[in-house]
Amino acid sequence: MDLRKWWVVMVLLVLINIQNYYYGAKAAPQVPCYFIFGDSLVDNGNNNQLSSLARANYLPYGIDFPNGPTGRFSNGKTTVDVIAQLLGFDGYIPPYSAARGQDILRGVNYASAAAGIREETGRQLGDRISFSGQVKNYQNTVQQVVNLLGNEDQAANYLSRCIYSIGLGSNDYLNNYFQPLYYSTGRQYTPEQYADLLIQQYTQQLQAFYNYGARKFVLIGVGQIGCSPNQLAQNSPDGRTCVKRVNDANVIFNNKLRGLVDQFNNNNSDAKFIYINAYGIFQDITANPARYVTNTGCCGVGRNNGQITCLPLQNPCPNRREYVFWDAFHPTEAANTIIATRSYSAQSPSDAYPIDIRRLAQL
Repeated sequence: MDLRKWWVVMVLLVLINIQNYYYGAKAAPQVPCYFIFGDSLVDNGNNNQLSSLARANYLPYGIDFPNGPTGRFSNGKTTVDVIAQLLGFDGYIPPYSAARGQDILRGVNYASAAAGIREETGRQLGDRISFSGQVKNYQNTVQQVVNLLGNEDQAANYLSRCIYSIGLGSNDYLNNYFQPLYYSTGRQYTPEQYADLLIQQYTQQLQAFYNYGARKFVLIGVGQIGCSPNQLAQNSPDGRTCVKRVNDANVIFNNKLRGLVDQFNNNNSDAKFIYINAYGIFQDITANPARYVTNTGCCGVGRNNGQITCLPLQNPCPNRREYVFWDAFHPTEAANTIIATRSYSAQSPSDAYPIDIRRLAQL
């Protein structure tokens, strides 16, 4: 079988598997709620009303999503959409900007495109909700949960059984450290020093989550940013070779984030932290370019479709299931499905540490 056809068949089989989870006999979700924190990889509409260049509430974004453009930076579902389905949720987790009343008891998505761990990250793109801002929004939600459930003890018990997915750090490199025209961090800190700074701030926010009832944590590492169409367009001589200095910096951060999992697990016997190796999973997907298009966005402008991201009403590629990247930075639904499925149920021992999301939900 042609390798590219094999890739399409594999994605279709995974999607069918998810449909069986999602549309089979309805059962209660594996956890009562799912809280999501992150950036444009998982934003599902929180930036729509912000004064920001980082918005995706227009076609062709959402061209393959049931509700059309919603603010998701993909042609279809994001990784957390797929994970929510695999966890057994009926429908998608609502964005914080739209979550109201009893809806919040299923969980809330606080992610904001261009957001980072550092406050200044992404400022050149306009408004965004930083990691600390997302934590404050969660704290507001906790007070609403207390009001809905009647008292703090019931709320604490309820929240302790929920899953908290946190995926930040990409923009601290893309829209901070490797943007010397806008930021001085690349001149101030070595990659090692910068990763230490990020982890220090990350640690403070994790402690805030813990103090507000979170007990089941999913920490998602950053992907191979140096292999995105944007970086290939700007910094790769041949448009195919990944940018090593960017990927090397990402690996340093990821190793420290994985170490943070051990640190928190050792210090908090009543909580469980896991690490998702998004970098490694993505590396596997892109390891054989003969299977699918890996170095060019399905929608975009310029070299590798990576110099300017997908424009309003632009015509994207028709064979979207064969592409890893939807635009200059973000994966297609096909790639998101593979990443999410391996995060939920590890295909390789390196996918998740020390356990995967499926087993975390069972705890």
